[in-house]
Amino acid sequence: MAPAAPVGVPAQYGIASGPIGKVRGTGICIVLTIITLGIYTLFWWYGTHKEMKDHTGIGVGGGIAALIAFFVSPVMAFITSSEVGDLYERAGIEPRPVSGLTGLWYFPGSLILVGPIVWFIKTNGALNAYWRAQGAQG
Repeated sequence: MAPAAPVGVPAQYGIASGPIGKVRGTGICIVLTIITLGIYTLFWWYGTHKEMKDHTGIGVGGGIAALIAFFVSPVMAFITSSEVGDLYERAGIEPRPVSGLTGLWYFPGSLILVGPIVWFIKTNGALNAYWRAQGAQG
């Protein structure tokens, strides 16, 4: 794993120096998605992308992510998995557990019904593991 970044080192140098995101339980997120009839996913996309951008200075950010998710959520599956994989790459952690190709579980994976669940377990799990490696509790 890459050494801790000095405070103030810009993300474009490959070292993330922003705040660490929070760990979101995969099971809880799935339950919240079911209870809210999918509305929670907009909050999840907003929160995770905001945290990734705050952490690295790179990415679409929360507002844009929520907007894209609202109109074309399948696109966000590819973007999210790609950005999570990029976190690992910038930290020098190989191999990347997810990439843009992981989005294929979401679409066309939704045609087998369980595809989006597999995508979410893989992507949220990788994001949680990254945050834990950075020192997040949970």
